[in-house]
Amino acid sequence: MNMSSFSALTFAAIALLSPAAHAAGDLGKQEAIGVTIRMGTEGDQPRFTPDSLTLETGKLYALRLQNAGDKPYYFGSQGLADAVYTRKVVAMDAAGKVVAEVYGPIRRIEVAAGHSVEWWFLPVRTGRFEDVMSTKSLAEAGMRAVIEVR
Repeated sequence: MNMSSFSALTFAAIALLSPAAHAAGDLGKQEAIGVTIRMGTEGDQPRFTPDSLTLETGKLYALRLQNAGDKPYYFGSQGLADAVYTRKVVAMDAAGKVVAEVYGPIRRIEVAAGHSVEWWFLPVRTGRFEDVMSTKSLAEAGMRAVIEVR
């Protein structure tokens, strides 16, 4: 190996190992994009509002599930859960104070009446997820949503 090849390899190794080289791709340093879905009734019909969202892969989201109803509601989507990396779930009391953080894969979340939960996740796979629902009976009554990840 000649000296110029050695110098080029040394420079490349130093660049790869430097913290600045990794900062641009550090997904943990992203600011979360806040998105809210309200859960409750509209008139006398159970609903998610909005009932359609479009998200992008590689961006960190803080999906706030806000229960405006007078009873607990669930939020779940097997398809979405399989297409995201969950960073955490933050449970809050009625005043918005954090009371718990949960880490690991999430499939379904129950939100008490008048409370909110934030699901922090990073979409890693595209798809159209039409399986967003509370319970099967509420989905049949119209409490459904569609989330598309591009």
